[in-house]
Amino acid sequence: MSQPAAVNVSMSPAQWAMLITLSIVFGGSFFFNGVIVRDLPPVTIVFIRVALAAAALQIYLRATGRAMPWTGAVWRMFFVMGALNNVIPFTLIVYGQTQIASGVASILNAMTPLFTVVVAHYWTDDEKLTGMRIAGVIAGLGGVAVMMGGATLGGGWGTVAAYLACLGAALAYGFAAVYGRRFRKAAIDPLAVATGQVTASSVLMAPLMLIIDRPWTLAMPGLDSVLALIGLALVSTAFAYLLYFRILSGAGATNLSLVTFLVPVSAIVLGIAFLGEVLLPRHMIGMALIGAGLALVDGRLFRRRRTAAPDGTSR
Repeated sequence: MSQPAAVNVSMSPAQWAMLITLSIVFGGSFFFNGVIVRDLPPVTIVFIRVALAAAALQIYLRATGRAMPWTGAVWRMFFVMGALNNVIPFTLIVYGQTQIASGVASILNAMTPLFTVVVAHYWTDDEKLTGMRIAGVIAGLGGVAVMMGGATLGGGWGTVAAYLACLGAALAYGFAAVYGRRFRKAAIDPLAVATGQVTASSVLMAPLMLIIDRPWTLAMPGLDSVLALIGLALVSTAFAYLLYFRILSGAGATNLSLVTFLVPVSAIVLGIAFLGEVLLPRHMIGMALIGAGLALVDGRLFRRRRTAAPDGTSR
């Protein structure tokens, strides 16, 4: 993987358009899941998602002449990354969405950067917690507490289990973000990493699907679910990876992290508009607290305020 691109503090209109598109694509995954869980069990959904995405990305890599590494050491990394970044979180999120709304799942998934800074503190030497980051994590956990407290009273322990599943997915993403630093040191093409991990995920998910779901016993899903599966795999996974790395190379990782703030918005809008979902006041309060936590962890808003001179110019 090449070195990270320099951060463009001010993004161009085209980069903003790509970022908003990516947030809609990522938010769309929660919407697609919300459609498919009506017809198919979680493990089957995840297998089809990663298998179709892997096929699409393999075709894209070959069409663009990119090389795919085939050494055992690299593929061991692909399998670990696939488990952390696809198999575990995808399955937990889909399970969660059998019990809770897609918008709520997306809000809980926004805890990913907050979990990431905690994992990085203990797993790396150069990304330690600061006072502001600790405050951000506390704010985010406060938001989760508000949402889960209401769930315990209103939805029962099945709903609480779904909340915990979505939080477990966010934690897995946090481990994946830190583990993924190894690919940068190995100088592996980011698109090869994306392709390798979803391919490895397909291998991991296949026996689980056969043993747990026994797909030959399942009823044929409806057309809506089939189309949603295609959208989930090709749009919210394969295309999302391509767009993700395009923004990363042009706008930098810091600007790319803004997508975390936007994904719940698109997921909530899609859920309300097409799935008939309703967000309760506690969900909005929880989202506001998690958003505040993300702002503290991101830190750029506060850095800009500190560096602004009294006359409005920056120092």
